[in-house]
This record gives sequence, C-alpha cells and structure tokens, in this order.
Amino acid sequence: MLKKIKHLSLAIPLLASAVSVQAKPLSLERIFDDPSLSGKSPVQLKFSPDGNRVTYLQGKSDDYNRYDLWEYNLKDNTNRMLVDSAKLFSGPENLSDEEKARRERQRIFGQGILEYKWSKDGKALLFPLNGDLYYYELAANKSKKLTNTEAFETDARFSPKGNFVSFIREQNLYALALDSGKEIQLSNDGGGIIKNGMAEFVAQEEMSRMTGYWWADDESKIAFTRVDESPVKEALRNEIYADEVKLFNQRYPFTGTNNVKIQLGVVTLNNQQVDWVDLGKDEDIYLARAKWLKDSNTLSYQWQNRSQQTLELRFYNSKTKSQKVALTESSDTWINLHFDLEFLKDKKHFVWASERDGFKHLYLYRTNGQLVRQITNGEWAVDGLKGIDEKKGLVYFSGRKDTPLESHLYSASLFKKGDIKRITEQGQYHDVVLAKDNKTFIDNSSAVNQPNAAALRKINGEFITWLEENKLDNTHPLTPYLSDLATPEYGTLKAEDGQVMHYRLFKPSNISDAKKHPVIVNVYGGPHAQRVTNSWRSKNLYFQYMAQQGYVIFQLDNRGSYNRGKKFEDAIYKNLGEVEVADQIKGVEFLRTLDYVDPQRIGIYGHSYGGYMALMTMFKAGDYFNAGVSGAPVTDWALYDTHYTERYLGHPATNAKGYENSAVFPYIDGLKGPLMIYHGMADDNVLFTHATKLFKQLQDTNKPFEMMTYPGSKHSLRGKTVQTHLHQTITNFFNRHFDVK
Repeated sequence: MLKKIKHLSLAIPLLASAVSVQAKPLSLERIFDDPSLSGKSPVQLKFSPDGNRVTYLQGKSDDYNRYDLWEYNLKDNTNRMLVDSAKLFSGPENLSDEEKARRERQRIFGQGILEYKWSKDGKALLFPLNGDLYYYELAANKSKKLTNTEAFETDARFSPKGNFVSFIREQNLYALALDSGKEIQLSNDGGGIIKNGMAEFVAQEEMSRMTGYWWADDESKIAFTRVDESPVKEALRNEIYADEVKLFNQRYPFTGTNNVKIQLGVVTLNNQQVDWVDLGKDEDIYLARAKWLKDSNTLSYQWQNRSQQTLELRFYNSKTKSQKVALTESSDTWINLHFDLEFLKDKKHFVWASERDGFKHLYLYRTNGQLVRQITNGEWAVDGLKGIDEKKGLVYFSGRKDTPLESHLYSASLFKKGDIKRITEQGQYHDVVLAKDNKTFIDNSSAVNQPNAAALRKINGEFITWLEENKLDNTHPLTPYLSDLATPEYGTLKAEDGQVMHYRLFKPSNISDAKKHPVIVNVYGGPHAQRVTNSWRSKNLYFQYMAQQGYVIFQLDNRGSYNRGKKFEDAIYKNLGEVEVADQIKGVEFLRTLDYVDPQRIGIYGHSYGGYMALMTMFKAGDYFNAGVSGAPVTDWALYDTHYTERYLGHPATNAKGYENSAVFPYIDGLKGPLMIYHGMADDNVLFTHATKLFKQLQDTNKPFEMMTYPGSKHSLRGKTVQTHLHQTITNFFNRHFDVK
C-alpha cells in the first residue's frame, strides 16, 4: 500500500537566497576531480586523554589525499596543525601486502598520517608510517623512530598505562618498553601459515575485528589469537594491472569450506609464559571479540558457532584458569555482532547489547551473568553504546528512536527506570564521540545537502564551538551549486508482508507532469547497509548531476537492509535475491503512478551487493527494469567467503537449493534490456572471477551485454581518474539507451 510522501525538515542553508552567488551546474569532472566540494571533512576525531584537545586528521589544502594531524585546543580555543605528516615521513610509502590488505578492509585510503594513537597521559602520540613506528613527544615537538627494521610493523598501539608500545612483526607479537627501548618478543612460531596476534581474513572483512591481541589494564599480560591457516585451501588468484599480471596463492575460505583453526592465549610479559584458553571440543568456531574486565584477571571473549546462530559471552580467569558462560544469545536465523560491551568501574556490572526482542537494545548485567534490567526498549534500534556515567547513573548511546533516517545521541537511566532523552537536534544525522569524563562530546553532523560539520558540545547538547563549521557561505566550494541541488522527497511504501520501507526521490528542477522523465533506481539492498538517510554522502552529488540531466533518482531500502530491526533483516534468510527484488518491484510500481515518470525508461544501478541486485532485477524483473548497470557484483555465492555467506544462506551442505536460487545464473534467460557490467581487475573482496563467470554464461546463451574493466582497481575502485571515467561511462550508457541528449 502506498503511503503519502513525508518530507523531512532539513535545517540547512540550501537555496541561493542564503548566499549571493550565481548558480552553476555540476560536472562529472568537478564532482570526482575535486573533493573540496564536500568542504573540509575531518576524520578520526578523538579527545586527548586529558580532555584538553580534540584531534583529527585533515587533508592538505593542496592535496586532499595526504593527511596531517590537527587539534582544537580547548585551553586557548584555537585550531591548528599539531603534527605535519611530511616532517615524520615524506615520499611514497612502502607497505607490506598484509598492511595493504588490512587498510583496504579498514577502508583507509590516502597518504601521510592515516592512523594515530594517544598515550594515556596525553603527552605523546604513536604513528605507523612506511612500515615503521614513530613516537611523537608533544612537549618537545619532535618525533623519534621506534623501529627501524626491514620487516614491517603493524597494528601498533600504546599499552593501557603507556609504558609499552605493542605491535606485530613477521606474524609475531612484540612489546617495546619505552623507558629502555628493549623489545620483548611474546610469540615465536609466527610465519607462513601461523599468525600470532593477527585477525584472520574473515575477522577483518566480515566481523570488523581488525586486531588479534588485547592488553590487560594493569599491563601484566596480553591475550592474543594464534591462527593456523593450514585448513584453508589455497586458491590461485590473479590481479590484472595495466602492464602486468600478479598471481597470488591466497588461502581464501570459500563458503562451505574449512576456516582457520584459532586458539586464544594469554601471555605474561615478565616471563613470556603462554596459557591457552580451552575453547571447547568444537574447533569449527569463530572468535568474534575479546576484552578484559576491570580486574585485569578476567578475560571476556565472544564464542560464535559456525552457523552464527549461537553466541556465548565467556569469562576466563587467568589466575585459576577456570571459565564460565556469562550469557548466551541464540537466533533461528543469525546473530549480528557488535562492539557494545562495557564493563563498569564498580567491577560488578556490565552493559551489553542484544537483538533478542527484535530490535537492538541495551541491557544491564551483573558480572555473575544475572540480568539486572533492560535499559532501552521499543520498536527502534540502538546504533551503539557511546559512554557510561556511573556517578550520575546514565548511559549514553546513539540510536533511531525518533526516526530510522537519522542517528541521534540519547541518554537513559542505567540502574533504574527513567525517560530516554534525545540530546542532538533533529533534522540532521549525528555521529558522536564522547569525552571520557562524559562532560562534552564531538558532534559530527550532516544532512542530505549539508556536508559534514564538527562541533564541540556540552553533554546536554549546548554548543561550545565549531571544530569545523563547513559553513555554506560565499567561500565554500559547494555554494555556487546550491540553488540547483534538488531537495529529495522522502516517503514510505509497504512490502508484501506489511513492513514499512523508506524511499528517497531526487527530481529534476524542471519536472512537470507534461514531460516524461527517465528514472535510475540506485540500489544496494543488502545487509548491514542503509541508503535512505538524511545524511551527506559525496556520492549524492552524482545523483544531483543526473537529476540536472533530467533523470529522476529513486532509492528504496528493501527488506534485508539495516537499522530497521531484525525482522526487517530476517526476510532474506536462506534465499537471497528474492524479497529484495520483490521490494524493488514495489518501488517501480510506485514510480509508475507518478505522472512525470516514463515507465518505459526505468533503469537500475548498483555496486557490490547493489551490483548483484542490478543483475537479479534485470534477469528476474525485465518487465520493470529497462536497463541496468552492475558494478563489482557477486554472481555466485559459492565464490564468496564463509562468515558472510553462511550467515545469510546457511551452509551449502544444508541449503544447496538456496545457493542455487540465490545465484544469478538460473535467471539469465530473463534478460530483456541493455546491461553493462564493470569490475576492478584486482578486486580481492568480490573476486574478478564473479564477473568472468557471468561473461562466459552470457556469451554462451547469446545474450548481448556491455562491460568495462579497470586494471589494478580493487573493490572500491578508488582514485579520481577511475571514478570520473566510471561515472562518465555509466552516464553515457543510460543516455544512449534512454535517448537522453
């Protein structure tokens, strides 16, 4: 059933009347060749441990790809560069293949300072650069190189009290004493198929666990993983570059095949003795998370079974070597992992997040595993735990209580029942960072046509100062284009099972019922993603450009997408590409009711899972979608990894039919309209094999299609030249087939 369109109230300076600048149309070259359109966008915003500084990374004005460390100093209320990356290291970085892959999975791109860590006393910083580690003393305003070896040091951090720096070198765990400079090697058998203190492929790519070691707060010991990759079969993978082909023997855990064998150990710093935690008889498991309790003797770890339908939070006592299961989560479909576990300073309680009632909410537990109370509840989702003020009895979290389209900061009573209070203002999307003392927070906010702005606020939301206002005034690079930017319309549709889906429409400024406009349905449609929000994404500028060319841009978050509760996600379980396609058809049926839409010129475009969706809609719903562009698509789920694929489809041995039905190949005969497929030829996530297998099937069935391949490009197809060419290619494709001049 169609619902009336609901408009968001966007509290942003959008119209040309706000500034006296002549409007200009967007160009593809401008969008992808000049990141300044988004203004200054600070990233990795953090409070210094003493709370006197807010630090962040920001690109240089002449090179937005090279980042320096900046600070807002709360003592003198000034913004300034804190560390110039060129003074630490200049020139191209030489990184190990492991670190390159790690950065790709962290979605970290660029040069200069890309990561940084504060010492506990706030007097020093740690930077990984060019495979070495740099220690920067703020008082002396100088750095020193902690390591200077041919080997690469990765995953570096300060110990909790700041007496050591830990890191991984040649697949072994090390600690370096800062007072003496002495290195302590904490594992010895790393190398080849053995990795100590390192997160395996699926942990990084699918569990968002980028590390394999964890310090106890008293610095006496470190918990770490020992990964044995021998059970994982080697696959020969190629990466095709412009002038060479690189071959890799990669241990890739294709769905249904063996995962790594993982162990969890606790090593004592003073004698390097390792005690191994008994993970149980079942070795075919995942180690999802680990974290020490405040007593520095008890290690918590999250044990997940292969089907991902059971998750146990276990406590291991490193003194007695005993352990217990503190709590168990179970599901008939799957359990989403999270980072929302916080142990209180009283050493008696902890806060935990669960989706057991259908929506992610916060719960208070005693450390003996007894549930005290559910802190939040309702048919809306908590995004994440942000901070706990034990003295005031308050918990701070981000969530969607007011609307699923915006994330806000809220407070709730920790120990007793009380009202939930929203702290941030509606009309924008907020990504917040709380200070450790819970007195202030960084408010990184945006709206659909308002680039990110960062403000410092008191915990009650009161404004203190701008860290980066990004004001759309006469000097902002985006200002000349403002009056031509479309303010999208938001609304809702109902899926076949009655669940509410949100959509967004970008319309040309010259829209009228007398003229029929072509439509591009931009889709992702997969798990753990949401496209319809009131937030800034630089990619939206491409949609604005297409709207200026006369296209209507339509986005619909179908069932299976994120931030709408578990029932909304669970609809895709064990059969991908079914309800998602049905929901996108509902979207087209709605579009056909609009007088200004040409029902014979409705195209679809998506990347990654969106590329898969573009294929499935073109193959299964050719009467609704007249042309399609599929980017870096999964075509056969048997070619994807264990943790992601089995989470949604189960094991191939128990759901063979689901795997067959979820691949694109059974539906190729349904292709009716023009189709273009593009793929990066060095993609190590959705392997290029997905595309070549489809190319062959289309050729064997005599189905015409277009393709564009990008030598040397990974899954994200980074780089302004690649992005400019890609989007020009997409634009030309739709212009040709929809007869747009």
